[in-house]
Amino acid sequence: MIGDFRTLYQSYGKHNFDAVLNEAEFSFQSVIDPYARADFFYSVSEDRLTGKFSGEVEEGYLTTLSLPAHLQLKAGRFKQDLGRINPVHPHALSFIDMPDAYVNFFGEEGLKGDGLSVSWLLPNPVFYQELTFEATDVAAESPGFERSATNNYLYLAHLKNFWDLSANSTLEFGLTAISGENLNAKITNVGAFDLTYKWKPVQFNTYQSFTFQNEFYYSHAQQPIGLVNAIGYYSLMTVQVGKRTFLTGMYNYSNAPDSKAFVQQSGVLTLGWLATEFQKIELETKYTTMNQPLAEFNFEKNYSKVSLRWIFVIGSHGAHRY
Repeated sequence: MIGDFRTLYQSYGKHNFDAVLNEAEFSFQSVIDPYARADFFYSVSEDRLTGKFSGEVEEGYLTTLSLPAHLQLKAGRFKQDLGRINPVHPHALSFIDMPDAYVNFFGEEGLKGDGLSVSWLLPNPVFYQELTFEATDVAAESPGFERSATNNYLYLAHLKNFWDLSANSTLEFGLTAISGENLNAKITNVGAFDLTYKWKPVQFNTYQSFTFQNEFYYSHAQQPIGLVNAIGYYSLMTVQVGKRTFLTGMYNYSNAPDSKAFVQQSGVLTLGWLATEFQKIELETKYTTMNQPLAEFNFEKNYSKVSLRWIFVIGSHGAHRY
């Protein structure tokens, strides 16, 4: 079980200070037999406006373990293979607020769905390459896509490329293409790429590390007003400044999927302290500017936010993605 407790201050609205048990996640993972593994994650979260809790199966899927030709099949509900942060659960990230472009295009929960995923480990002797194809029903409505009432499923293709640059550093470059139905029952196509450089010296790997991570999204959406092209991206750097202390800086830029005129920018600074592998505390400050206020949320054009997140784990926890 993973607990995510948060306190925060925000400069907009009438309710400026808050404390919430943001999420309790229950994880059930096991190898079933020599042919398949099962992963299930049940999440209970609190609505900040009402204080009420609601639960859902965040992910629940089977993964094959012994298909021929370097193939692997996944079936069920899963977080889709988009970039670097979408497949990762939020508690494992080095920042608290998800990037603005990610939220504006795919929603706070990101892109996940019910369906099938097939991945192929390409026979490349020079560097690691993996090609993934997915077809799903969107699990929940997001700003960019929704669950279709017809046969307009969401299709995704992702190509991952990974290089060992040296004993101390790696480079990952990914390309993603997505096509699915949007909230106006029309088609949205998204192209994305991600680039991540990691440095962790073998001699001082417990005390030093550096990560430079970037994702860029280009949306081509059919809307009632016509075609809308929009972009969004984030760029972050994480520096390990001590054995258990990490500092992350991030810049965000984003349009809205239905408006190129909407521009949101923000700067984020996060200080994280890992007490043990079972507990971490993070303090984050974020400053946001927008050229169009979102009146329904009573946002202002310029606002700030300070968050404190306390993550704790009961029981064993599987390894995170590299």
